[in-house]
Amino acid sequence: MGMSSAGGGHDFDSDDFGSYRPLSDINVTPLVDVMLVLLIIFMVAAPLMMVGVPLQLPKTTAAKVTPPKEPLVVSIDRDGRLFIRKEPVEEGEIVARLAGIKAKEPNAVVYVRGDKALEYGRVMQVMGLVGEAGFGKVSLVAEGANTQPVQPPVAAGPIAAGK
Repeated sequence: MGMSSAGGGHDFDSDDFGSYRPLSDINVTPLVDVMLVLLIIFMVAAPLMMVGVPLQLPKTTAAKVTPPKEPLVVSIDRDGRLFIRKEPVEEGEIVARLAGIKAKEPNAVVYVRGDKALEYGRVMQVMGLVGEAGFGKVSLVAEGANTQPVQPPVAAGPIAAGK
């Protein structure tokens, strides 16, 4: 008696072993189950492995880290008045005041802020005074750029007319 299948009518009772083919598909469900269980195990175990080695640390006499100080800003307003950290300062005493700050904060960086209506020469003069006080690190402060491009001024005269 033979049995036929819809796949081609093979007779499975025959002695022809060549008609059998091994099942080559992997059953993925048990693999996914095992991987999820391993994932959960590692998620639970990972924080437990992060515990540091128990140590008794030595004492030190080093100075504690000081919190950052207020930045040293020298400002020049529209009228040319000078300010150190929001305090008004006369131009004749700015070098002495900055030198005193330099003695207390030798590694300080000075930020120079100048009103945009000031002449470039005035800002450079104040930067020279800051350098005279002994500061080597001086930075200029500016606002971010406009989103609109700056239009160059229109020249008047024979050059603009092409003559």
